[in-house]
Parts: sequence; structure tokens; C-alpha cells
Amino acid sequence: MREIKPIGIIHSPYNSIKDMPIQPKGALEVEGYVIVDEEYAAGLQDLDGFSHIYLLYSFHEAKRVELRVTPFMDEQTRGVFATRSPLRPNHIGISIVKLIRVEGNKLFVGGIDVLDKTPLLDIKPYIENFDVVQESVSGWQQASDEEIRKKRSDNRFE
Repeated sequence: MREIKPIGIIHSPYNSIKDMPIQPKGALEVEGYVIVDEEYAAGLQDLDGFSHIYLLYSFHEAKRVELRVTPFMDEQTRGVFATRSPLRPNHIGISIVKLIRVEGNKLFVGGIDVLDKTPLLDIKPYIENFDVVQESVSGWQQASDEEIRKKRSDNRFE
């Protein structure tokens, strides 16, 4: 398998994991930016036509792997693959953020819920016709939009 290497760095106002939003819904008004390494800047061509993008990144502060975790919006222990916990075997995260604008190799984004200086692994466009699932079921996760917006992280995943 080919080694996965960062292609840039994500910047946000969050310098500590504690008290961060747990999902982009909790960071709707928060802006940040992404610096894509110059060698990959040509890959940003035509991205500015999309309203939202997926950021795939490394949970670089995650120090351990747990196959069973207690997620933020629950009190029951769950399998890590049924959660968004950073304590995954490969410590890979994903966020859908609003793309505000592209300036050279710099992307300005909104709704960022990522720790400052997080290594960026990939960018993909959000495409409504591909990505919206009309009749989805969210398993054990039953929190309201309001609960998700208000929930902040603690130290359980450090």
C-alpha cells in the first residue's frame, strides 16, 4: 500500500481539543483556512465552483487506538466504527466545510471543527447529487441539531 502523506495544513481558531465543537454543525460561524502545499496547488483548479468540500485529515493529536468508545452524544460504549471518535486505527477524520473562496493555494472555509495545524490528507468536492442520502438512518445517534450545535469536546479522546 502506498504511504499516505499530508498535502497541506488546516488552520482554525482551536488550539486545544478541549471545548472544540464535535462536528461542523457546532462551528457554523467559525472560519479557518487551509494551505495546500505548492506541489499540489494545480489540483485546486475548478474547486471554487463548489459550495462545500470534504476535508480528510489526520487526527494528529490522537495518541491511542480504542475499538470501543463512549461517544460525546451518548453514555453507552460503542464500537469505534459506529462513531466519529478520533481513536480509530488510522486516526483519519472527515469534515464537510463551506468553501468561501480559493486564493492560490489557500482555501478559506467556514464551519471548521478541526484543531489548528492539523495535517490535511485530501480534499473532495461535496456533490449533492452524489452525497445526499434521502432515506438514511443514523443508528444509535438520535441527538437533535440543537444538541449537536451546543456539544463541545472534553478530554475523553486525548
